[in-house]
Order: sequence, then structure tokens, then C-alpha cells
Amino acid sequence: MARNDFWSDQSRAGQTIQRLKLLKAQRDRVDRFERGLRDSHELLQLTDEHDQASLAELSREIAGLEQLLAQLEIQRLLSGGADSSNAILAVHSGAGGTESCDWTEMLLRMYRRWAEERGFVTELIDLLPGEEAGVKTATLILKGPYAYGYLQGEEGVHRLVRISPFDANKRRHTSFASVDVVPESTEDAPVEIKESDLRIDVYRSSGKGGQSVNTTDSAVRITHLPTGIVVQCQDERSQLQNKAKALHVLKARLAEQERRKREEAAARDYQSKQKIEWGSQIRSYVLHPYMMVKDHRTEHETGNAQAVLDGKLDPFIETYLRWKLRAA
Repeated sequence: MARNDFWSDQSRAGQTIQRLKLLKAQRDRVDRFERGLRDSHELLQLTDEHDQASLAELSREIAGLEQLLAQLEIQRLLSGGADSSNAILAVHSGAGGTESCDWTEMLLRMYRRWAEERGFVTELIDLLPGEEAGVKTATLILKGPYAYGYLQGEEGVHRLVRISPFDANKRRHTSFASVDVVPESTEDAPVEIKESDLRIDVYRSSGKGGQSVNTTDSAVRITHLPTGIVVQCQDERSQLQNKAKALHVLKARLAEQERRKREEAAARDYQSKQKIEWGSQIRSYVLHPYMMVKDHRTEHETGNAQAVLDGKLDPFIETYLRWKLRAA
């Protein structure tokens, strides 16, 4: 940062500053823990076992250290090369028609609420509404420290069981939606995209938007012919801006695909993706006849399903990260 030409490349300079902030945040937690450990040790030496006030103070200090230690443990688990990146999260409706479209919209809300709680910035770059209700597919960029690292375990099929609000007979329905998560690529990501490998379609935005958003063919859909990957963007008024964002997402997905090919275990997961239907879910959300959310990989569960749907995902995320480390 002290170099004279540091600001000559604004994009690289921004990445360097962001990296510095992450490293400082990590170091600050370690420093706070070390100071707290020393202070607690000194307090222990001075505390009389019959001094209830001092014992209570020591207990509070130790509880604070335990919380900080838990944060450090999660920080240690987020050590993958892409874990510190922003995340590109896409939700897709599966088997279940209107029910699944409504469920997809609920999942989209859940992730946005989770991001809001963490102070992350979210950007909805594509949304295709369902025919009657809900969302068929949506793509969201979540910007914040370790967004991808936290959300990587959310990829897979999510199953909902509830009394349908669309069924006049109030019968129980099962709905499915899938979640895809990839790290947002940096500008220097080693991904080459040939113009001849792309099919670019433009269409009218389906959003309610402001002036010119849905009155011109500003939305862009890009198909990468060699891989079949399709990305689209419709949140900007300018076709050029939508094209640039769509290419950005395509670059991230191609970079993630190459990374997975280099890692045998991840490649097996990628190549054996299951259908968005019964028997393939990673997590179930049951709202009737009882309340429960259960992750089928880690066996972690809670009876407070509404809290999870309101964005309280951290226990599931942290349990997954620990499970992933053990399974590696």
C-alpha cells in the first residue's frame, strides 16, 4: 500500500484493502482472546474461593472467552482458498409447481434476512416469478467477509412439508427447491471466455421496475455453449450493464467448475448432483404436523423452524463446517 503506484489499479487496490481488513479482523480476535486469557488468569490468582462477587466476575470473563474461542474456531474452519470471497447464490424451484415456487421465495427471503443480520450487502441480479405465485428462479450476490465460506454448505436440495396455503382442502404438501452457491470471482481469476462460445439473448425484463426497466429489451441471458451454463441478469436499465453483470456471474461459475475439477471429492459432488425431488434433500423444513428443521448430513436439528426461516442459520452453518472438517 505504500508503493507509489498502489492506486493506479483501482480494482486491485480495493481487493488489497479488503484483504487487509479481513486479516486485521482475524488478528484482532486472536489478540482479544490472548488479553482476556491473561486477565482471567491474573483474576484467578487474586480471587478468594469465598469471595462470591469475584467468582461471579471470573465466571463472566470465562463465558466471554468461550464465546470468543467459538468464533476463532469458526474462523479456523474458513481457511479454504475461496472462503473469504463474496457469494453468488441461486435458488431454483423443483418438483411441486406453485408450491415449490412459493417455497423458493421463502428460501430467498431466508438468505436475505441472514445476510441482513450479518450486515452483508445483497444484490438481486435476476428473478423469474412463478406463474401463479412465488419465484421460479432467482440469483443473489451476497457481499461480506467470508460470505462464500459461510454459505457453501447451503448448496443442495431443500425440502418443505406444510399445510398448503394454495389448497382449499388444507392438505399437507411437500415442496422442493435447490440452492447453488459459488464464490464471486475476482477480476484476475484465470478464466478465459471466448466470444464464440457464447450465445447471448436479450429479452424484456419481467420486473416491476422503474422507468425503462421493463419497457425495453434490456435483460440479458448468456449461454456458455461448451458447458451449458446459463446466466441472466435483468436488474439494470442498460443492456450493456446487464451483460457485464451476467458475464461476471458466468466467470465465477466457470472458475468454480474448474476448481471442483481439480479437487476430486468436490468434483464427485458436482458431477452427481441429484434431482430436485424426494430423496435428494440436504435439509428438511417441517411445519406440519410438528415444527422441525433438520440437516440430513450433520443430523443437526431444531424445533424453532420459524426462526430458521427468519434467517437464524448460524447453528446449521457452523455445524456443517465442523462436520465438513471431520469428513475431509
